[in-house]
Amino acid sequence: MRAAAAPVETLGPELLSRLPSAVQKPSYDRTALAPGMAHIGVGAFHRCHQAEYTDDLLSHRPDSWGVIGINIRPPRLAETLGGQGGLYTRLIRQDIHVEARVIGGIVRVVDSQESAAPALEVLASSGIDMVTLTVTEKGYCQIPSNGALDLDHPDIVHDLANPQTPRSVPGMLARALELRMASHGRPVTLLSCDNIPTNGVILETVVQALASRRNNGLADWISANVAFPSAMVDRIAPATTPADIELVARRFGYHDAAVVVGEPFRQWVIEQKFAGRVPRWDLVGATFVGDVTPFEHLKMRVLNGAQTTLATLGVLAGLEHTSDAIADPLLAAFVRRMLVEETLPTLMPVPGVAPQAYVEQSLGRLRNTAIRHRNHQIATDGSQKIVQRLLNPIRDRLAKGESIALLSVPVAGWIAYLIQASARFGKRWPVSDPYAGKVAEIADATGRDPEMLAAGILAIDTIFDPGLATNGDFRGAVTSALDKLLSDDPMAAVRHSLEQGEPARLKRPAQSA
Repeated sequence: MRAAAAPVETLGPELLSRLPSAVQKPSYDRTALAPGMAHIGVGAFHRCHQAEYTDDLLSHRPDSWGVIGINIRPPRLAETLGGQGGLYTRLIRQDIHVEARVIGGIVRVVDSQESAAPALEVLASSGIDMVTLTVTEKGYCQIPSNGALDLDHPDIVHDLANPQTPRSVPGMLARALELRMASHGRPVTLLSCDNIPTNGVILETVVQALASRRNNGLADWISANVAFPSAMVDRIAPATTPADIELVARRFGYHDAAVVVGEPFRQWVIEQKFAGRVPRWDLVGATFVGDVTPFEHLKMRVLNGAQTTLATLGVLAGLEHTSDAIADPLLAAFVRRMLVEETLPTLMPVPGVAPQAYVEQSLGRLRNTAIRHRNHQIATDGSQKIVQRLLNPIRDRLAKGESIALLSVPVAGWIAYLIQASARFGKRWPVSDPYAGKVAEIADATGRDPEMLAAGILAIDTIFDPGLATNGDFRGAVTSALDKLLSDDPMAAVRHSLEQGEPARLKRPAQSA
């Protein structure tokens, strides 16, 4: 009878010195770390990106930049990441290559899902000089078409009535800043690390929209003491799977409930606009610049535009992962042509970047078979993403009278992806999008008529601004592609767009967009 296998130890501070040599470990003394930074939204992306940069910085020059991780939405972290003393394994995967590293910069974990109080205590502390955020696009409670605070959002309605017990991210930050102003008054930088253009501007807009409703000078204090730099972040980090946790146990001999997985590539471009102390991430690979905009547009429209395109069209084609979609010859040919012929001409020059080479690099990253990024995960909250990834380049091209034959297809793909989840279309898959219910209502009311479907959905003015929605060229292109995407052969829309040959300028003058 075989002896039972020895139990696998769980990652924690006491295990660090006994980890195998193949696992890179923090080179600094974690017990000497003082918290100087808080992060809201301690998900896979933060742990694979900003936390790694901070870990690099602490190895380079140990300083009081320990991170307190705060989750205000599920999942709870106390039993997983918190139970491991803030330690976790970051796996880098490129096809068959695997690299393991334990990240040590998170010194404490705070769950604040039931009440804002634990988060507010951290955010208002005089020791916190930097607050970073990865709360996804919808966490800002903004109107996607214009970036203003959505005053009809249920959490914002609550926070306006109950400012001392906020539920939303903007409400929580406004209250924390109010507490700072009333106590120690120390300046602070609020740094958005979410995938939104001008994310610093949007964060300031939604926080100040709430602060301006106080009658205690909070808005003026924020203007004088709080910085909201914009940033561009980049690393593909899919959701962790049980197979990733099992890989760590099998290959390295310990259990880690907080494993994260990422690709080798990483980039962080930060607007040099700070209040008070700031971590010198620029010493370990980040870039501080005066204007993030060119970098934002390049990444959003090329890499993220390709991801959204491949995700929604990939699901319609029956493909599970982005790597599966880019491996499909038809989708690969389509997305490359879309980026080169229609997206690149809308971009401003980016220092040190060759646009065509960036396209090829981006597509190469998406081919990484070890990064199992599910198309449904990328398609999550698509209504919050398509403005910057697809609609803005479309608007730029229409303004110049240029073809949108290719860019219009993934817009129709996003619509079809949500429509296929409606009762009218048999609910082929579950979706997670703030506008899924609205789109389902339109689909259930109009049936399969593509013109009525397109008209109803393009009339959602919080996504499609009226100037674009009423543009005849845009409406016609989306309607035509939607008709084919909802057929028994959804890839007919992709083939048709490719068969049109080299794009030509529109025959009639461009309508207002």
